[in-house]
Amino acid sequence: MSETRYSVGIDLGTTNSVVSFVDLEQVDGEKAPIEVLEIPQLTSPGVIGDKKQLPSFMYQAHEAELAPSDLVLPWDEEPNAVVGDLARQLGSKTPIRLVASAKSWLSHSGVDRRSAILPVQSPEEVKRVSPLEASIAYLRHMRDAWNYRFPDTPLSEQDLVITVPASFDPAARELTVEAAHAVGLRQAVLLEEPQSALYSWIQSSEGKWREQVKPGEIILVVDVGGGTTDLSLIAVTEDEGNLVLNRVAIGDHILLGGDNMDLALAYVLKAKLQAEGKRLEPWQLQALTHGCRDAKESLLSDNDTDEVAVVVPSRGSSLISGTLRTSLTRDEVNRTLVEGFFPRVELTDRPAVQARTGLTTLGLPYAKDARITSHLAAFLGRQIGATSELEGFAVPDGARFLHPTALLLNGGVFKSAALERRLLEVLNSWLEADGAPAARLLHGADLDLAVARGAAYYGYVRKGKGVRIRGGTAAAYYVGVESAMPAVPGFPPPLEALCIAPFGMEEGTEADLPPHEFGVVVGEPVRFRFFASSIRRDDVVGTRLDWWPEDEVEELEEIEVVLPAERHQAGEVVPAHLAARVTEVGTLQLEAVSRDGGERWKVEFDVRAGEKPGSDLEENIAPEEPILGTMAVAEESIESAATEGAETDPDEQPESEASTTERKSFWPFNK
Repeated sequence: MSETRYSVGIDLGTTNSVVSFVDLEQVDGEKAPIEVLEIPQLTSPGVIGDKKQLPSFMYQAHEAELAPSDLVLPWDEEPNAVVGDLARQLGSKTPIRLVASAKSWLSHSGVDRRSAILPVQSPEEVKRVSPLEASIAYLRHMRDAWNYRFPDTPLSEQDLVITVPASFDPAARELTVEAAHAVGLRQAVLLEEPQSALYSWIQSSEGKWREQVKPGEIILVVDVGGGTTDLSLIAVTEDEGNLVLNRVAIGDHILLGGDNMDLALAYVLKAKLQAEGKRLEPWQLQALTHGCRDAKESLLSDNDTDEVAVVVPSRGSSLISGTLRTSLTRDEVNRTLVEGFFPRVELTDRPAVQARTGLTTLGLPYAKDARITSHLAAFLGRQIGATSELEGFAVPDGARFLHPTALLLNGGVFKSAALERRLLEVLNSWLEADGAPAARLLHGADLDLAVARGAAYYGYVRKGKGVRIRGGTAAAYYVGVESAMPAVPGFPPPLEALCIAPFGMEEGTEADLPPHEFGVVVGEPVRFRFFASSIRRDDVVGTRLDWWPEDEVEELEEIEVVLPAERHQAGEVVPAHLAARVTEVGTLQLEAVSRDGGERWKVEFDVRAGEKPGSDLEENIAPEEPILGTMAVAEESIESAATEGAETDPDEQPESEASTTERKSFWPFNK
């Protein structure tokens, strides 16, 4: 095996994916030259081109649509998927065959993310894939592109960092790790995208970043990607004369980004076409949306272009006569995006909440309010105490929100100077109203490539070089505990939340809970509940909450699991205590350790819900590090639980699935 020579960063994006790298033999302190891999991909049938971005799209072509020779890649004569630039082009004409936004679906807890559901609403003849399979396909292509260029230093043997949204929940992080493992990249670690953008800014300054920020400052990172809006706060402190960066807060998972903007622009053009007497069918609106994405990117990237033609295909017998043509102008893009997504709002404004209808089609849970500025106002107001533990960050009297001093933007939409100006203008209007100094804009990061570049630099930093952002877990995590009480009709038992991982718990560390002993139910399905809070920073391991404000603690998805019985009978209750750890990869894990320490059960998110035995994914993907699962803890005596377990016949089948799901995972011992 060759020695590690490169630190590689992969931005596995919603719209585009990028590979960047640092040659570890060519670095000098913080001056680490970063390159972006030119990724060979199909740019038209049978034609290979090198591009710095791999569009994150997969196209499910009809068997008669492309010849085998049209799909040959430099490293594979018979690829099993059409991904990248050609997939994007074909999908803009036939959207019902296009797999898009796989990353957003990977974070959607309301669906089985390992089931073949994409493209959604496609006809039966179109082959479907899971969000996980699509992510694997993109990573496989990037791995093969790397190995094609660097055959003597395969990607599986290099340091590798993959970026994820800061707001990704533990299950989505674990699925990202699974996708990497599936293509042999088992060494991959995860990094939050806003942190990666800041690392890129640090690297691009060549050590001069210390001249631009000083202790006591707060950097607000606003990252608007293809599928999400990520908000983070970084505090600048000092330690023995050295500047230290501390990630102190992240925003909620806001499914609001370039996809929403493309759809908004499509409705603008739809209205123009309807004014001309041209009516669009639903499938044509999908095609128009993809056309708007291309046009938007052209207008934001090229200041010399003021108008881009958009062509909408039709099912007419004549391709030319059936085609609808219109155009998107720079003014329409700026006006739609500025006023629709970055309007001037008051600091007290909050995202609108809309009541949901009883029936809905399968789709992503997009944010109901498209105003990114209102989401930002809510975030800064909620995080007013984020720096309370840091010296020199006293909140001024009368302050209504945390006051950023600098703003770092990331995401291709901010190529628009109008969007950049508007966001800074809105932020500074809030600061002025609170009597605080205006924030300034930090320049220097490549809006399209910063996340991948920062990830590569972070891999170098992990070796003890350069400056590292202190972060750890972006939330405190809790287990649900149902307290003991007699049954009362119509009233559920009171629920407590037991803190198992505090805010900021570092990678590679483990925390034993105080001496609460539980009974672990093994060998049969049990339910788990799990909670998180990005606000509660003072809770330590073992803190038990019997009440909390609704907006402070969020309940994550409830799951069912079966903990292996191993040496025990199914249904037996085994005395154990709990321990939580944050893995080196960056995922969170919970373990139940038997009283004698001889057995350990890893509790993981049920990301395989509904998976059929014998599927391709079950055969090819085996996660190396299970992740923390939710749990419900019934506050009953261990004596009654043990009796119930002893009366269970291990060969007896449950009467119904419903009867098994009422069992709880852990029973605390009564002291």
